[in-house]
Amino acid sequence: MTFASLYPLTAALSSLVSVQVGAVFAKTLFPQVGPEGVAALRLGIAAFILVLWLKPWTLSLGRSNGWALLGYGTVMAMMNLLIYRAFATIPVGIAISIEVLGPLGVALISSHRRLDVLWVYFALVGVALLPLGSVNGSLDLPGLGYAALAGVFWGLYVIVGKKTAPLGARGVALGMSVAALLVVPLGVAHAGMGLLSPEVLLLGGLIALLSSAMPFLLDMSALKHLPRHVFGVLMSASPAVSAMAGQWVLGEHLNFLQWLGIGAITAACLGSALSTQAVARQDG
Repeated sequence: MTFASLYPLTAALSSLVSVQVGAVFAKTLFPQVGPEGVAALRLGIAAFILVLWLKPWTLSLGRSNGWALLGYGTVMAMMNLLIYRAFATIPVGIAISIEVLGPLGVALISSHRRLDVLWVYFALVGVALLPLGSVNGSLDLPGLGYAALAGVFWGLYVIVGKKTAPLGARGVALGMSVAALLVVPLGVAHAGMGLLSPEVLLLGGLIALLSSAMPFLLDMSALKHLPRHVFGVLMSASPAVSAMAGQWVLGEHLNFLQWLGIGAITAACLGSALSTQAVARQDG
């Protein structure tokens, strides 16, 4: 395998690991500034980095683009706030496994293949297995609700993102700036001057790099050379990678049935990505 073929795969996998490691490090800051404060640090610092690098003010925007970016940024803000609220009370791996059902649902709803019913079944079985073996046989209901709502907004993010896609990378920088403008005041209201602690700012910068800035740059690089369906197959490992990161960094140990549930959801994501590949080949 040549470097030219290996690099995009490495970039995509690095992006996947970076996002999930960033998620578990974010949870370590909750005692100091809370989920809202961490979301403010992540989006605020990441937006600052991307704006400086991409200079999105050079874009010429019409009214329709402006409204699309407002919606894009709002969805991004809600997705980040909700998943961090979920992290506060349930394991990261379980929260991500539920959240990923959002984009999976969008992909399956838009599909017309009978085989995709199987992936729905796998996803439902996975969700049913996640609470088993937890304390008292259940997980925190508000945490599950936040994760499910984060999934809804991730699904909306996929839909709205298609409308801003023609704006390219600078459009993403503007959308993240909108998200930061919405979330930073909320984070300041919850965490106050604690956000300006040197230790918090340093770790917040690391989280912003791992969770937003680096994955964005790596994804852009990977997608230049990697077919989208292959990228989707790789990203289907998100639930499993997040669970492993949660176990190694936070000590969030899951039982066999919960790992089986995460595996079922991962299989559903993988099957959906492969199904999309098959449809693309037929259409081609």
